[in-house]
Amino acid sequence: VERVDALFRELQKKSEQYKNVLMPGYTHLQIAMPSSFGLWFGAHAESLADDMLFLQAAYRLTNRNPLGSAAGYGSSFPLNREMTTRLLGFDSMDYNVVYAQMGRGKMERNVAFALASVAGTVSKLAFDACLFNSQNFAFVKLPKECTTGSSIMPHKKNPDVFELIRAKSNKLQSLPTQIQLIMNNLPTGYFRDLQIIKEVFLPAFAELKDCLDMAAYIIERIEVNEHILDNPMYDPMFSVEEVNRLAAAGTPFRDAYKQVGLEIENGTFHADHNIHHTHEGSMGNLCNDRIAALMDQTLAEFHFERVDEAEKALLS
Repeated sequence: VERVDALFRELQKKSEQYKNVLMPGYTHLQIAMPSSFGLWFGAHAESLADDMLFLQAAYRLTNRNPLGSAAGYGSSFPLNREMTTRLLGFDSMDYNVVYAQMGRGKMERNVAFALASVAGTVSKLAFDACLFNSQNFAFVKLPKECTTGSSIMPHKKNPDVFELIRAKSNKLQSLPTQIQLIMNNLPTGYFRDLQIIKEVFLPAFAELKDCLDMAAYIIERIEVNEHILDNPMYDPMFSVEEVNRLAAAGTPFRDAYKQVGLEIENGTFHADHNIHHTHEGSMGNLCNDRIAALMDQTLAEFHFERVDEAEKALLS
């Protein structure tokens, strides 16, 4: 949670820093419409804000006390499970002792889905950055200490760190399926099969934390090309702006679409780079403050302090 939040804050900083720098937006990997670095950085930040909801759900599902369920059928000792729940700072308990045993595997799978959601966002960020760092795009420049040279090509600065982050994140996205298949078709009760889950589940935390740490490091130091649109090859992406201008002036949209399309085809289209988007979430109104409020609200609902206070009380 702390590392997701750290990457979120770095992305938001960059979104504000470069909110007025335009860049091409793509569909089908074709130049589509004007975008901005504010939108690009901010989009990944908002994705992490949603991912945090998955982490919160996973925490709430797992922050329940299984103690007293024994081998899965309770105990003849007169246990006070409410007391251990309170002393250890759990939100509540797994009440039914059989269900507490059934939670083996289910708990790890649910947490894995949350980890996979975060990994999916990081993977997409890494892919974009690798693409935009290439000479054909040259939208961004990654910190030199996070790139490597080639064995024989002295001009190369390969985005190895982000490539490794991408690969690790993609591997992490397979984790829920691995756990699901290990626990699949097991009847109620404990089976040694469940122990195999630990082999894939426990290392995932360190791997994802490393990916988040390195992603935050790179984003903090990434450099943005503020002159991308000096190249006239990007002019056609302003075609929609011209179509909208004609339509707003009274030309039927279909006719405006055809007119601008013919101008582009004939090489007579002149792009106007002065665009004004004002609606919520657009490049002129990023709503970063609202996105930050969403993240802050989710963070405030974890209540990690309850566990901390319980541990301190026990130790004292």
